[in-house]
Amino acid sequence: MGEERFGEFVLVRRREYVAELVLDRPKAMNAVSTAMAGSIAAACTALAADRDVRVTVVTSSHERAFCVGADLKERNSLTDAELVRQRPVARGAYTGVLELPMPTIAAVHGFALGGGFELALSCDLIVADGTAVVGLPEVSVGVIPGGGGTQLLPRRVGAARAAELIFTARRLEAAEAAELGLVDVLVEAGRDREEALALGARIAANSPVGLRAAKRALRLGHGLDLRAGLEVEDAAWRSVAFSGDRAEGVAAFNEKRKPQWPGE
Repeated sequence: MGEERFGEFVLVRRREYVAELVLDRPKAMNAVSTAMAGSIAAACTALAADRDVRVTVVTSSHERAFCVGADLKERNSLTDAELVRQRPVARGAYTGVLELPMPTIAAVHGFALGGGFELALSCDLIVADGTAVVGLPEVSVGVIPGGGGTQLLPRRVGAARAAELIFTARRLEAAEAAELGLVDVLVEAGRDREEALALGARIAANSPVGLRAAKRALRLGHGLDLRAGLEVEDAAWRSVAFSGDRAEGVAAFNEKRKPQWPGE
């Protein structure tokens, strides 16, 4: 298992075909400062370029929080001009996770609020344990979700439900979050990381070419009318139909053996 640190607050662990992107600012409950945002973006750039990574799991090193959102102490010290300059850096953290080409899973426990929940929403799947508390409380401090929340949450739970949650700024505990579809898998307290990594390993056993193409089709086709969506799917199918992975997958099936994916 290899480890690589990106700045002070982000750690990437690689084990076989699964990468773990660890939010590692425990003294601040992983509040996203400018420096931490830049490190998340840099880690995502490195992961996106690594063809050996088939799945990325986003985890936390803090025992009571996934991420509490933006570093409001830092924000309070910024002038308007500094906040304008900081915005692209902050945004880069969320788009970095959102645009990872491989499947992504968030392992959530404790607080995942504001930008912290937006990091989770940027992933394809969210595994949460029984201690999780999620929400987008930004309007309660005079701003709005700025890491994709106003766009990602409605895609999960519908426009009216997202409006209620964002307008009230309320926090949801794990059971309600699972019931409403804000998280995908609910596990026992303390098992979010373990279960997310296990899920990542199951996904990573499949064709890396197929996984990336399937994610592309799912993401690009969402919200399109059926005819346009089917064209997106066809383009993704064509990108894998003549790949080495497709040839290996068919051969392995017929020979009743485990595929050895070439990843091309």
